[in-house]
Amino acid sequence: MRSRLATRSARLVLAAAAVTALAATTTACDPGDVADAGSSTAPSAVASAGSGGSDSSSSDSPSTSGSSTGSNTGGSSTGGSSSSGSTGKADSGGGRKGGYGQSCGTNDLDFTVTSESQAGGYYLVTAKAKSGITCYLETNTPSVSFGSGADGVASPVGQGGEDPIKLTGSAVAYTGISPKTTNSNAGKEFENVIIATTDDDPNPAELKLPDPANVDKPIVTNWATNRAEAVPVIV
Repeated sequence: MRSRLATRSARLVLAAAAVTALAATTTACDPGDVADAGSSTAPSAVASAGSGGSDSSSSDSPSTSGSSTGSNTGGSSTGGSSSSGSTGKADSGGGRKGGYGQSCGTNDLDFTVTSESQAGGYYLVTAKAKSGITCYLETNTPSVSFGSGADGVASPVGQGGEDPIKLTGSAVAYTGISPKTTNSNAGKEFENVIIATTDDDPNPAELKLPDPANVDKPIVTNWATNRAEAVPVIV
């Protein structure tokens, strides 16, 4: 009798254990739980992907901006370089570039006038390039006149001359002007002489003479680097 009770009790225990195990298995495999588990996993993955996309976009933006800035800087640098080459020295040469290598305009030069006694008396004009200017006297004979009348225009005598003459630094060029070449008492008195490097120079210089000049059929020599060649003589 005791043996049957023990056997029955053991069977009941086994049956109870089997039921418990079955219930646990059913609970673990419940479709609702699986769905819940899948639902909780999906937002996490989406957030991760969204976060990754945001990071990618964020990193791309600074890179694009940096590339654009670099391009602009390069352009600015090139322009600056170009501008620095056009503006190096002040353009005192009547609109010519850089103050170097151009034909001498009258306003590129400083002039001095002295009164000389040779050849019956004449005026020696010395021309020197202004500070920072290098230019060339490409027209051999200057344009010289006393007053605005045709009778005050000096005729070239063709003496001396070098073509072209480079003026820079301390280099100078000379021209000689004889205000009167006649033996008569005719003539007009002038206190200034007008000189230009070419006939069509828009900025001629009006120079004060050391003493008033009696002008009648004036003459002028070519530019020369040797002042002895600037003594005007009618041949």
